[in-house]
Amino acid sequence: MYLPIGLKTNKMIKRLTLSAQLLLATGLAFSQPAPKPYGVLPSARQIKWQETEMYCIVHFSMATFDDKEWGYGDEPNSMFNPSSFNALQIVSAAKAGGFKGIVVVAKHHDGFCLWPTKTTAHNISQSPYKNGKGDVVKEYQEACKQLNMKLGLYCSPWDRNNANYGKPEYLQIYRAQLKELYSNYGPLFMSWHDGANGGDGFYGGARETRKIDRTTYYDWKNTWGITRSMQPTAAIFGDAGPDVRWVGNEEGNAGETSWETYTPEPSVPGQQPSNGEVKYWLGVEGTRNGKYWMPAECDVPLRNGWFYHEAQDGQSKSAYKLLDLYYKSVGRAACLDLGLSPNKKGLIAAEDQQILKEFGQILKQTFAVNLAKGATLTASNVRGKNQAQYGVNHLTDNDRYSYWATDDKVTEPQLVIDMHKPNTFNVIRLRENIKLGQRIEGVAVDAWQNNKWETIATATSIGANRLIRLPQNITAAKVRLRITAAPVSIALSDFGLFKEPVHLSVPQISRTAAGEVSLATEAPVRSIHYTTDGQAPTLSSPVYQHPFMLPVGGTVKAISYESGDKHSEIKSVQFGPVKVGWHIVGADDKSLAKAIDDDVNTFAELSLPATEGLIVDMGQTTTIKQFTYQSRTDKHTDGMVDAYEFYYSADGTNWTKAASGEFANIKSNPVLQVVSLSAPLSARYFKFIPKHIIQGNKAEIAEIGIIAL
Repeated sequence: MYLPIGLKTNKMIKRLTLSAQLLLATGLAFSQPAPKPYGVLPSARQIKWQETEMYCIVHFSMATFDDKEWGYGDEPNSMFNPSSFNALQIVSAAKAGGFKGIVVVAKHHDGFCLWPTKTTAHNISQSPYKNGKGDVVKEYQEACKQLNMKLGLYCSPWDRNNANYGKPEYLQIYRAQLKELYSNYGPLFMSWHDGANGGDGFYGGARETRKIDRTTYYDWKNTWGITRSMQPTAAIFGDAGPDVRWVGNEEGNAGETSWETYTPEPSVPGQQPSNGEVKYWLGVEGTRNGKYWMPAECDVPLRNGWFYHEAQDGQSKSAYKLLDLYYKSVGRAACLDLGLSPNKKGLIAAEDQQILKEFGQILKQTFAVNLAKGATLTASNVRGKNQAQYGVNHLTDNDRYSYWATDDKVTEPQLVIDMHKPNTFNVIRLRENIKLGQRIEGVAVDAWQNNKWETIATATSIGANRLIRLPQNITAAKVRLRITAAPVSIALSDFGLFKEPVHLSVPQISRTAAGEVSLATEAPVRSIHYTTDGQAPTLSSPVYQHPFMLPVGGTVKAISYESGDKHSEIKSVQFGPVKVGWHIVGADDKSLAKAIDDDVNTFAELSLPATEGLIVDMGQTTTIKQFTYQSRTDKHTDGMVDAYEFYYSADGTNWTKAASGEFANIKSNPVLQVVSLSAPLSARYFKFIPKHIIQGNKAEIAEIGIIAL
């Protein structure tokens, strides 16, 4: 006997297990397709790069020994001879800071190669280091392998040593260098390229200026084809990509809104965008719905410069300054590239090691516990009601690409996180599944306080990572996330609440034009201790009670203490002699006094050519060991001096040249320039002559000064 179809089906269902019945009942939910990708998407190599989050670029070469930022190219091979180079110590310092890789500067603009290359005699095999048998790049590679750190390489396209630079022949030399590096030192997570190309140099003895079209000279399409072929997993960094873009500054900051997509604009209308773009500040925010997936790298040196300079000892960025940069780079969907500079021995200085260690410890403590784990998460919408595939449980797992998704028409959902008891937090973390694109354009976070929802934070772009650092601690049992803007359904992969460890306010050090020094902290502390002799302050150092005079200048270091030995990091500021009594000689234009008014927000202008320069009468004979130049600080490059001469005189009539050179990289990194003289000298007068400016027809000087012995 045959049963009707309907009856058969009913009997079959009764025989199914409970789990099978549930599966059948929710079959439509389980068949819900994933959200369609939005916009352009990252490649596998870009995803791996993004996961790295933090790495260090290490500058150690001829400029280390020549005390320059950019070597000229005429440095003798014999100059390179570090007594204690230790790649393991350098890479270990980076790892202690929580960094996951290093980019080795295998060749900088001076053309000296840190590996035994066949392409030029200007290389390590011709130096006394290890009797010509050394290979610094190999030592870095082995250290990275031992410490499980990623390795990247930078081979400068600009070569101020090579006689063929600027000619077609050089391109083959440069490509041969890349092939040597790619063949012998992989696998690489990154191939790094910048836009510093063309200018004056040694060039095999020609000692001339060579200009190129840096967007076309290197034939980047085919040059980068070598990278793709030989190191296919390496992300390529350049001013305008192709994989990673420059954020456009060397301050370490991405924009408050930071899109991972980008449409680069060519310097010349109609020209294809390429590496070496001369437009600066070009990638801070990116481009919403841009043509390419091209996230930003935020590069910033730990010290003021990229290479080690003894004059910058004691001025490295503190651990908490690095933490601030972390939130403004990694926390804005970029990656942080921190510049490390080994000293002449070939080691990371002890102070820099300690800063990196402290920074790494702060990061570990901050993100050790996600207070949202274990909480009850309730969403206003889950895609297809499919909790298993698209539910909110994915927000607190350890998978960066599992995600909470909503139905296609739900673009402004809400999520309530109930922790069941009050918890204190000050950091919020959000991530999208970037494999589906960057989708969210606005969020708000509320805390349940005083029996109502109160907004505690808002943000725009999310992308691979968004860290919201709250200005104060929040204590609450319930938190609500609201998506306030999105063009499509969401694909949120992470939600976290964290508590940054308490730290004391760092003393701020200021000095009046008359030389009175004041110390202060943002929040009350038990005591502030300071020194003026360059030594690190401790509890036994003088206690700050009232302002003190420092008219001759010097280095002031300060530290704040609470109960016991709990203390802040050390703040250090170097001052020159006060400029009271100084005046500009022979100047009809009284505005030139702005160069010595101790106000970096004003600047003097000298029409070019400024053959007589700016002459300063200090009013008395002074022993000078360094001079300083501060360019304008308003992020404009007009009038910024990048080549100079410095003279001194006892009587203002007879002059002797004390120094000449360039302020290398000042356009990208306009920090205070400190030039050490070959020997201390006594003078009443000094003269600063701008020899070249980046652009414009007037040299602009925010401040000119000296450091006295």
